[in-house]
Amino acid sequence: MIQTIVKAGYLISALLLSCLSVTNLAHAEQKQQIGNFDIHYIALNSTFITPEIAKTYGIERSGYNGLVNITVLNTSQPSSPAVAVEISGVANNLIDARTTLDFKEIREGAAIYYIAEVPFRDDQEVNFDIAIKYTNQLNTSLKFKQKFYVE
Repeated sequence: MIQTIVKAGYLISALLLSCLSVTNLAHAEQKQQIGNFDIHYIALNSTFITPEIAKTYGIERSGYNGLVNITVLNTSQPSSPAVAVEISGVANNLIDARTTLDFKEIREGAAIYYIAEVPFRDDQEVNFDIAIKYTNQLNTSLKFKQKFYVE
């Protein structure tokens, strides 16, 4: 079971990386630097992940379901840069329909990342506002937009 989870975890990371190289989205993967921290984020359609990975992580794979992935790295700690953070957020569309993001923490060896699902309609721009805190060293708000299309 643990081997399956680790294998699926590496697969989701590899899949997200491959989505970056396959899709020509202007904002596929983004990074925000704050002090010694790099915050990496991506939002994509949940149909980009395989059914097996979706099942492993309890993700609803649907043409109307997006996925946001956040990773925080402490660049001053090169031996284990990923950090566990307090994270919360909301997503809203242009008519201000709000969705609270329910982040799940995923750990794969030294890697730590957070995923949340967000519903959308075809050709819809979603605004993300995510609060990230790490001890007394990082307390920030990450804001970005992503346009989603039904697959």
